[in-house]
Order: sequence, then structure tokens, then C-alpha cells
Amino acid sequence: MTFAYPHNWRIAPHEAIGVQERLRSLVETSDRFPALHHVAGVDVFFDARCRFMRAAVAVLSFPTLELIASATAQRAVEFPYIPGLFAFRELPAVLDALAQLQTQPDLILYDGHGIAHPRRFGIASHLGVLVDRPTVGIGKTRLIGREVEPPRERGNWVALKDGEEVIGAIVRTQTGVKPIYVSIGHRVSLAAAVQVVLACTTRYRLPETTREAHRLACAYQ
Repeated sequence: MTFAYPHNWRIAPHEAIGVQERLRSLVETSDRFPALHHVAGVDVFFDARCRFMRAAVAVLSFPTLELIASATAQRAVEFPYIPGLFAFRELPAVLDALAQLQTQPDLILYDGHGIAHPRRFGIASHLGVLVDRPTVGIGKTRLIGREVEPPRERGNWVALKDGEEVIGAIVRTQTGVKPIYVSIGHRVSLAAAVQVVLACTTRYRLPETTREAHRLACAYQ
């Protein structure tokens, strides 16, 4: 996997915000991805003292959701915990893991937000732009936007709005279970993002891509 628009990761927080503001114009919010045969989940595990992190990428067949490839990478944590700047903390290890993959995903689902972000450039968007690949953000909690409950049945969703701007979707992946927050990462529309997330979700709240990546990331704790 080749990386577009490389930049320095060891920078001050105000410089990181500048990187986000410079790159956010590159995000594409319409569908530009091939027929899906392989989808990937990404997750990052931190040790109890946040001294190191382990990134995991799990590639699953689509739509059967069978694990066909995976990779992990470990790095020291070099960027502080700052909401809105998680990309600078996590992505160096994620890029290391992606570089090891022999089977490349058609679309990546990231355990984090895309454009549902104060600067419309969350970690899923950042990754998509860097690797020039379609990405979807999946948040377990809300970072920004107005909270609205979708109908309780699986498959229902409502728009996540910041003011009048639609920045994502609040999606009920299981009947009666707390919803998740889906947003455009890169090269995918919101409707398609929601559709893919639901297609990757079986019996649990989170999609199988995320669950498998989480299992791999935490395997050696």
C-alpha cells in the first residue's frame, strides 16, 4: 500500500491542527470505490500506562465476513491524548500494520470518526486521504453534533447534525441496543457508509470488522 500526502507525526498540537486544516479539502464525500470483495477493520490497543500501542488491521471477505488476512504493528506512544487529534497518536502504528498486508482492502472501517469532527477531518478521514482508499468512521461515542435517538429497531438511523450541517448518522445496529455513530471517512457517501456498516454487523452492536481488529489488537495484553 502506497501512502499519499506524507507528513511529520512528531509535531506540536497546534501544528497538527494545521495539518488537518490543510488536508481536509482532499476528503471526497461521494462514492468512489470498487465492488466490495474485501473490507478491513482497524483498531488500536494501548497498554495500561499508555507507553505503547498495538495497531491491528483485519481484512474480511465481503459479504461473508470471513477473516482472510491480518497484520499488527507496535510502537511507542509519542503524541498526547487530545480529543480531535487522535490521528497523530494512532496512525503511525496503523500505517505500519497496513504496510504489511498482502491482501489489500477495498474499503476500511476505522474505530473512530470521519468528518464527524470539529474540523471535519477525523482519524478515518485522515487515514483515507493518506492511503487514498475509501474509509468509514465508526464511533462508539459522540465527539460532536446533536444527540437524537433513532427508532429502536435494527437498521434505523437518523442524521447526526452540527447546527444544520449533516456530519454523520446515528445508527441502530441491533434492536434496543445503544446506537453507533457512522460518518464519511473518504471516497464514500453517508448512505453507502451506513449500508456497509449494517452489512458488516451481525449479532453484535459493532461490525465484525471492528470486533476482529479489536481481538487482534488486544491479543497479547
